[in-house]
Amino acid sequence: MRNAEATRERILEAALEEFSSYGVAGARVDRIAKNAGCNKNMIYVYFENKETLFKTVLQKHLARVYEENEFTPEDLPGYAARVFEYAMTHADLFRLMAWYGLEKSVIGDLADRSSVQEKKLQMIADAQDAGQVGQTFAPGFLMTAIMALATAWTATNPFGPSYDRNAVERLDETKEAVATAIRLLAKGEEGSAKPTR
Repeated sequence: MRNAEATRERILEAALEEFSSYGVAGARVDRIAKNAGCNKNMIYVYFENKETLFKTVLQKHLARVYEENEFTPEDLPGYAARVFEYAMTHADLFRLMAWYGLEKSVIGDLADRSSVQEKKLQMIADAQDAGQVGQTFAPGFLMTAIMALATAWTATNPFGPSYDRNAVERLDETKEAVATAIRLLAKGEEGSAKPTR
């Protein structure tokens, strides 16, 4: 049983590298098997097809992100700073996410991801109701802003690195700027339009 689990883990590691480099369409099961040191048929035994393998890899790494980066609706700037740090040190995952966005019609939705997103939106709404977060912006807008800003300087983003070329050399300063921007957005301005939930 240990050998089977070890083989499965080697396949998942090799698949992360392959999919983050080539996406689903460009990935080759032969290369994944070679890099995992296993027979190509084992991939189909464990994962049925390439699309299921991609989803399994992505879900595994997203689960790790959720576990390692606690969502704190009462401290959205701190959460944004943690996401920024994670994004800047896990380029392979963010390349994988970019491929997921491009090939979602072939791969399909990730059920776990949707439920986590809904939970976060509800937590922000609850924090707004408790007065911990301003109500200027809707929860969905705030989460989009957090994720967009926190991941803007990853290699897969076409804007951050091109507009602010030196930001990667000043990671602490950039992280603080991201946190400050989210602090201002989360505070909001009273008297502005109410969020639509």
